[in-house]
Amino acid sequence: MQFKYPAVFYFLFVLIIPIIVHLFQLQKFKKIAFTNVQFLQKISLETRKSSRLKKLLLLATRMLCFLALLFTFSQPYFGDKKAEVENHNYIYLDNSMSLNTNGKNGNLLTIAAQKIIENAPEKDKYSLLTNDEIRSNISKKELDISLKNIKYTTNTTSYQDKINTIQSEVKNKSKTSYKHILISDFQNFNKKIINKFTNVTSPFSFVKLNSDTKNNISIDSVFITTTSAKVKLVSVVIKNQGEAKNNIPIALYNFSKLINKRSFSILENEVKIIEFPIENFQQFKGKLQVTFNDVFLFDNVFYFTMNTPKKTSILNIGKTSSYFSKIFTEEDFHFTNSTLQNVNYNLIPSQQLLIINQLKSISRVLENSILQFVKNGGHLLIIPDQKIEISSYNSFLKKINSGTILNRITNSLKITTINFQHPLFSEVFIKEITNFQYPYATISYKNTLQGNTILSFENKTPFLQDITNPFSKIYWFSAPLDTQSSNFSNSPLIVPTLYNIAKQSLEITKPYYTLQEENTIEINKKIEKNQILKISNQQKSFIPFQRNFASKVALSTNNEPKYAGFYDISLEKDTLSSIAYNISSNESILSFHDLKAIGKENKNVQVFRSIKELFEEINEKNEVQWIWRLFLAIAIVSLLLEILILKFFKI
Repeated sequence: MQFKYPAVFYFLFVLIIPIIVHLFQLQKFKKIAFTNVQFLQKISLETRKSSRLKKLLLLATRMLCFLALLFTFSQPYFGDKKAEVENHNYIYLDNSMSLNTNGKNGNLLTIAAQKIIENAPEKDKYSLLTNDEIRSNISKKELDISLKNIKYTTNTTSYQDKINTIQSEVKNKSKTSYKHILISDFQNFNKKIINKFTNVTSPFSFVKLNSDTKNNISIDSVFITTTSAKVKLVSVVIKNQGEAKNNIPIALYNFSKLINKRSFSILENEVKIIEFPIENFQQFKGKLQVTFNDVFLFDNVFYFTMNTPKKTSILNIGKTSSYFSKIFTEEDFHFTNSTLQNVNYNLIPSQQLLIINQLKSISRVLENSILQFVKNGGHLLIIPDQKIEISSYNSFLKKINSGTILNRITNSLKITTINFQHPLFSEVFIKEITNFQYPYATISYKNTLQGNTILSFENKTPFLQDITNPFSKIYWFSAPLDTQSSNFSNSPLIVPTLYNIAKQSLEITKPYYTLQEENTIEINKKIEKNQILKISNQQKSFIPFQRNFASKVALSTNNEPKYAGFYDISLEKDTLSSIAYNISSNESILSFHDLKAIGKENKNVQVFRSIKELFEEINEKNEVQWIWRLFLAIAIVSLLLEILILKFFKI
């Protein structure tokens, strides 16, 4: 038994009142002489005993009445919770695209929202968390309205982030009971990572929403290669999760015009590449569509663009190297050689890549030009000479806070390690290789430069690294690339290395971008300070975060846009470029966390089979059986007994 107002029992002292009344009512019998007391003595004894019993009964009923009234006002009840405690339920309902599929009873998200509306207690308070919204401290009515209007979102989040959010939101209120609820399909984006939810420090209730279909065809990605001057090859990566499938139609559109259509077959759990040649298209808004009814329909459509490529402007200051002209061809680059004596400093701001090639020192004038170039977003490649003035180079490096060059090393060292994850090489190799014809360098410079190692010597020191800089990319070779100091210029590695350094200096628009990821888009155009670029389609437009440089504008998108499709980048009424966005391929993964295993491993996680079962338990625990009416009845009965005793109990 529990009491809503236990402080009432401080008034137990009122029970002394009927006792005091009882004591004052006690009367002493007077002795009266009578001639014949033989029979009166017996009557006197009987009357005295009867009066005492009556008074004791009256005392008992009065004390019972007072005690019952105290219990009545203290509000006694039976239940698992304290009656004065308010219930607050934190509910995370996953509304990602993976919930846009059917279960046994219909659409997963729609049915989940309906079940919460039907079963959630009316009197509780709620906080509703989705992938794109948080509504705190709302009533059941407000909760129902939010659930009826819930929509799918491309926003993705980790379950641990939502758990941390809920745990941080909960206030330590003694008169509030919190319930933490996660409702999702518990999609596992990485099969290799088993999330045991070890950071769950508060009790949580999990409900898993299950699809009734376990097969899915999805367009995973697209990459474009150039086969000739007039032909491009669109390679489509198709991913099959489930049984083998035959004669699946796939169509290629240029915006809304059908360009090509074919069918394909795919093996069980196979990843397949389908190729489409495209001829004589300067600008292409590609839409790929697979016609197949499976778990997810959103991943059967994929958008991409092809814009007219622009040439990267490169200025080499210093020695002229023969391999430059072979790599930086006129078809893809505007390449200019210049000696230190004849350099046109007015030409530097218009370049995308500046190469400092084997200069013994960096003059003050050149240093200032380089610093301004880097600050304006230009990319820089530094190749040292056989004998450099270390102090001169360190003067420049100090001004960009990147470390120092220590000393010159004349030991012959092999270049043995490639950072395959670096953007320069991430798409160069089909697989990682560990045994290749190692190039070497006989002269190198030891340094403390801060950045990522791209290529490294056998002693783990960097041969090529990018230097950390907030404005642009700066690359540093630790050794000269002439044939007297190194054979790297004759190595197969030199072509992808220098080519990608140059290509990545001009951030051309990618074939597609992924929604809700950090995307950087560079537009090679100089705009005025008061001008703003915007991204738009037929339904919506927004202004992205943008940084203006001397000859380009860098755009950043993250939370916008919300929907897949084509978008235009425009300046006032002029369209500068077209881009495409797609939903993350992670949403198509048919891999889900094993909640039973998680529940066994973490005592704070309780797994329920359905939303109805979850709220039935919550309602049962919240149920309170009030018994104050019983004590009120006892008080009334005691009063009636007192009346009956006074009326019918004769002395």
